[in-house]
Amino acid sequence: MTKSDVETPRYGWALTGSGHFFKESLTFMAELQPLDVFVSAAAEEVLNMYKQSLDELPPGTRVFRDRTASAVPVGGFYYGVYHTLIIAPATSNTVAKCVCGISDNLATNVYAQAGKCRVPSIVFACDTKPEDLTEAPKDMVKVFPRRIDLENTERLKNFEFTTVVESVDELREALQARRECLTSSSS
Repeated sequence: MTKSDVETPRYGWALTGSGHFFKESLTFMAELQPLDVFVSAAAEEVLNMYKQSLDELPPGTRVFRDRTASAVPVGGFYYGVYHTLIIAPATSNTVAKCVCGISDNLATNVYAQAGKCRVPSIVFACDTKPEDLTEAPKDMVKVFPRRIDLENTERLKNFEFTTVVESVDELREALQARRECLTSSSS
């Protein structure tokens, strides 16, 4: 594949193992076209626990599952297949790995490759305040992110080509800003 083989660059969306605003993230995914979804092994579990599916995504959406040791789907970043990567929701584990440069699963690998290819990333970090309510599979629960989780979220905000968002509203605004940037650059 070469850059000239790419007709229309796509959004890439990585799902991790967080249930925090998982359903809202799926709703946003349904609004983006063209779209590829990168599903980590942990995200597969969350889809099942929250009784969600990827069946409602727009036609033409491609779904890549974390089933290869070398994360084969990341190659598209080298050839201009993606103009934007979204990781939402992003667990504290994913954020910590991104901050430390560890790319050992599909979600962290696509983030690393997006950065190396200067593809803008939007990361919806789950652990952003000392105390929060989050939806568990059965009901709402209170969580208390550790200091290291909060510090890693802050560190990620300083990474090149990375926008960290901390709420559903900020995610909506970042997606809209990215759409507007893409529209103005294509005119």
